[in-house]
Amino acid sequence: MAEWVTGKITHVQHWTDALFSLTIRAPVAPFTAGQFTKLGLEINGERVQRAYSYVNAPNNPDLEFYLVNVPEGQLSPRLHAMKPGDEVQVVNEAAGFFVLDEVPTSNTLWMLATGTAIGPYLSILQQGISLERFDNLVLVHAARYANDLSYLPQMQALQTRYQGKLRIQTVVSRETQPGSLHGRLPALIESGELEESIGLPINAETSHMMLCGNPQMVRDTTQLLKTQRGMTKHLRRRPGHITAEHYW
Repeated sequence: MAEWVTGKITHVQHWTDALFSLTIRAPVAPFTAGQFTKLGLEINGERVQRAYSYVNAPNNPDLEFYLVNVPEGQLSPRLHAMKPGDEVQVVNEAAGFFVLDEVPTSNTLWMLATGTAIGPYLSILQQGISLERFDNLVLVHAARYANDLSYLPQMQALQTRYQGKLRIQTVVSRETQPGSLHGRLPALIESGELEESIGLPINAETSHMMLCGNPQMVRDTTQLLKTQRGMTKHLRRRPGHITAEHYW
């Protein structure tokens, strides 16, 4: 059974009307970059909870989460309204297998995210452990609008830190934005536009694909990679080329 601890909000960053980040101090157990925990609040006598990935590196005591406010939701509107000093419940032990230990070595590691699912990759890249197994790192963040690319400055800072090993690309689906590709990720892969922008191929020989985000994106991209690129889902018992996590 999950053990809950009390966390205190230390910072709230409102990126847009809907997107926001919470920074929390809480006595949680050590976690692995890429994992998630649960946040919860007592509402009408019951604990309402939802899973959120850590954005911060495991060695950073400032626990950071990237959220979207769903107005009709039970939990997110209340989290959206929180202020520094407010308390929130956090599950002590992290969970999830969307971690580098589960990813086989390849020439290029592609990290594709939609929306708030950029979080696990930021945690992985900030930690910077086990990335020497890859010659190239590619981080792609897709959103509806340019204003939704909340962590672009951090992505750019990471690109500088990795000194040419990390390539970044943003994608915007509902408007055109200089520097960003326009459209949906599956279509940009199918057309070759994403590879052309990055300057690296996506294939079974050189690439491993991490997909995190909207379930439809994950399904469509997985199917495309299977049928057009000869790639397979990665399993412990049967190594492949695609590691995926749905973000609901």
